[in-house]
Order: sequence, then structure tokens, then C-alpha cells
Amino acid sequence: MKHKKMRGLCIKLAILLFTTMLCICTAITNLHPLILVPGSGGNQLEARLTTGYKPLGLFCNRWYPICKNKDGWFRLWLDPSVLLAPFTKCFAHRMMLYYDPNLDDYRNAPGVETRVPGFGSTDSLLYLNPNLKKLTAYMAPLVDSLEEIGYVSGETLFGAPYDFRYGLAAEGHRSHVGTKFLEDLKDLIEKASASNGGKPVILLSHSLGGLYVLQLLNRTSPSWRQRFIKHFVALSAPWGGTVQEMLTFASGSSFGVPLVDPLLVRGEQRSSESNLWMMPSPKLFGPEKVLVITPDEAYSALDIPQFFNDIGFPEGVIPYKSRILPLTVALPAPNVSITCIFGTGVNTPETLVYGEAGFDEQPEVVYGDGDGTVNLVSLLALESLWNDNKSQPLKVIGISGISHTSILEDNAALEQILAEISSINYEAQVKISSGRAVDH
Repeated sequence: MKHKKMRGLCIKLAILLFTTMLCICTAITNLHPLILVPGSGGNQLEARLTTGYKPLGLFCNRWYPICKNKDGWFRLWLDPSVLLAPFTKCFAHRMMLYYDPNLDDYRNAPGVETRVPGFGSTDSLLYLNPNLKKLTAYMAPLVDSLEEIGYVSGETLFGAPYDFRYGLAAEGHRSHVGTKFLEDLKDLIEKASASNGGKPVILLSHSLGGLYVLQLLNRTSPSWRQRFIKHFVALSAPWGGTVQEMLTFASGSSFGVPLVDPLLVRGEQRSSESNLWMMPSPKLFGPEKVLVITPDEAYSALDIPQFFNDIGFPEGVIPYKSRILPLTVALPAPNVSITCIFGTGVNTPETLVYGEAGFDEQPEVVYGDGDGTVNLVSLLALESLWNDNKSQPLKVIGISGISHTSILEDNAALEQILAEISSINYEAQVKISSGRAVDH
């Protein structure tokens, strides 16, 4: 009798184990397609010089860099020669954008053509320079982790790189490059869904990519979103901008890259439309919070136009007020399931204090909470803005001690991201297995 009971228990355990393994295998083979959208500086850029290019000096002649393909294209971002001062100036000049008030849009520097390699693939997201993999790894650890749970690049896993210097503009304003990216991303979503049996897509963004994805969702119809979007997972998204951007505009930023003089790249950084987009939102930071202090002035997020004038960047006022500010004031809920994952507890610039030397010197920094780049109030923006919206599914996950970039490589962060992606796929599979209609 005892042996019969033991045998029966063993059979039940074997059935349970088989069922569990079957569910896991089923989940792996029925993954929702996933598209990665990088952050600012998170993919490669290539450039080509035309007859309209006027070099700054000897070092910037059209022969530099030597390594070009047969059509004249070369690596613009990331090129290690940017670390050397003469070439830093060349790099900054070629990366510059110019706002044309007649066109009401941004354009490249004269004589500089740019392109983004590998749209649709994850290749240009893995490393900013494939010849320097250890030094320039970006999404490689994340992609490796996704492949471990069954994702296959080019089949169920895709990348959406873009020219991160450009941004988007409010309704009624031209934004040719940014709008074209949204059109390409929308097309990629539809193709990824079609090639995977019509399954809706999971969008996984980092940093600035989250702002782009939210804009796409709010610029498409509810029926399109219901059909093609399963879930949106946003990593380290600066929903309300960052105080770090005020430092970048005022004094330039080397972002920790050794040997680079921030003042040499300040002009190029000021010209970036996407940097304007990531200035602190008056709606989130409010009028009371002082973000920048000088011997003569104190600036809140409401004072950004005056701030631009005072740092010597008056040309930024009109595009900021007319094109960018409306985007930061309104963040409508798209009624798509969203998960925000970000780091907390990392010293993050909260107030910049300048002395008599002015904006050409780096300020004293007062730190607050955040992920080292994005302030906590910005990371939590969707939760505070959509708190009373019952039709907007929102999940917020903070991970202590994880920085803005380490979220893409830290084991604890990757485990959290993979758990969320697996949960999204598992929930969808359970609904299909139970015979209920799939909730997109």
C-alpha cells in the first residue's frame, strides 16, 4: 500500500514537472515581438561630407577621417578621435544642428549628410563603436539577456535606432527628421507583428527613447494601439526632463569622458533639438524649485527662456517656447499598458550654483535623488500625472542604487527587466491557453 502511494506521488510529480516544462517551452516559442528604442547617444551615426562643407581648419579637412567607405561615409558617433582637442572641434562642428526660422525646422551643418545604420536590427545598438566593444557597449548585455529567454534578433527582436540629435515638435510645427522616425517605427511595429502571426508588440525603450515612444502612442489611433501594442516598458525615461540638461546648456558636459573639454562641445550640445526636449518641465519641477543659482539670479523651470538669454544662447528661446514647451506641458495617457523601470538613490544634480566666474566654469552641484542623470520627480512623472486615470494601466518599479546607464548591464536590473518581459509574455499565453480572448 505504501509503495502504491509513493508510486502515485511520483507519477503526479512527473506530470507536474512535464506540465511546467511544457508551459515554459510554449511561452518561449510564443513570445511577443519586442522592439528596442535607444536613448540619446545610444546608437551609431554615420556622416558624409559634400562640396558644401567648409572645414574649421587644417585638422578638419575633408580627408579626415581617413577611414571611409567607397561612397565617402564614415563613423561620426562614436569615433574615438573625438578625445583629441583638435578633432573634438571637428566632431562638434559636424554634429551641429541649425534651426531655420523660415522652415521652422532643424537641419544639419552645411555640407554634412548623416544617416543611421541598421534600422530594424539591434546591431547598431549593441556597441557605439564595434571596434571598441569593451569600451562602448550599450545594449549588448540587454540583448544577450533577451536572447537567453528565447528572443531571436531579426525574428522576434528588433532595433529602432534614430538620429538622437533631433527631436519632435508641437502640433503645427515642422519636424521632418523626428516625424520620419515615428513613421519608420510605426511601420516596423506593423511588420514585426505581421511576421509573428499578428501578435502585438512589446516596446522597450531607454531614456530619450521613452519620450519618442510615448509621442508615437499618442499620435496613433486607439484602434491601432489596441491591435499592435501589447505593452510599453520604459527604462530610465526623463518624462519631465533633467536638471543635468541645464548644466549641459550653461557650461557644456563631457559626460565623464576623459580629456574632453566641455566648452569645446557646448555649442554642439546647445544646438541639439533633443537636448531642448529634455530641459526641466515647468509642470513637473514647478515655479518654487530653484534649479540654477548665480550671484545675480535664481532660475526655476519657468525661467528657462531668461536662462537661455543669460547664458548667451538667445537663439534657443523661440524654438523652445514654440516647439518644445507644449510637448513637456501635455503628457496624455495613451491607455496602453506601461511599466516604468528606473534607478533610485543615486546622487543626481538638483541645483547648480555658479560663482563670479560665470557659466564658462563648472558649477558647484547640490545633489538629490534620482538615477544620477534623471531626477526622481521626472522618473515618477507618469505616476503623479496619471494618478486619477483609472483607464491607464501603469506599473512603476524603482531599483535602489542603479544608475541611468547601468540599468542596461547590472545583473539585478537585467533580472528585473527580464522578469517584467517574461511576465507580459506569460500573462498573454495564459489567456490564450484558458480560451479567453487575448487582451492587447
